[in-house]
Amino acid sequence: MNVYDILAARQIHLPGARQPSALYEPFAISGQLVFLSGHTARQDGRAWVGQLGTTMATDEGQRAARSVAIDLLGTLQAAVVDLNRIARIVKLTALVNSSPAFTEHHLVANGASELLAGLFGTVGHARSAFGVAQIPHGACIEIEMVAELR
Repeated sequence: MNVYDILAARQIHLPGARQPSALYEPFAISGQLVFLSGHTARQDGRAWVGQLGTTMATDEGQRAARSVAIDLLGTLQAAVVDLNRIARIVKLTALVNSSPAFTEHHLVANGASELLAGLFGTVGHARSAFGVAQIPHGACIEIEMVAELR
């Protein structure tokens, strides 16, 4: 399995690593694990602003989560140079900007999980999805990721 062939077939172009907006590193490597800092959803180069359950529906949140996964892959590639070195995605943590009544955080996070599972095989990953009152820049979702090197 070549990750780049799958990306090309799906017409997915990876961005470069996003520069941090505060005092932190975009990634840290410890042993065989690569920890990626949280990436917020972006649309047309700006924060993808919205609140699930108020100004956004679940399907739009899923598209935003998928876009975050693509950004995370760009940062992961910067960290490890070759995505084929990734054995698996270990964990995703999704923070969803949502109204108190919104209960589909897990479905929103599927937008990222489905893309990553399709790239790195059917081996699943651990995941948490939380509703939060606000995310930096008003973004609708932020996701952090842990990957394992081969």
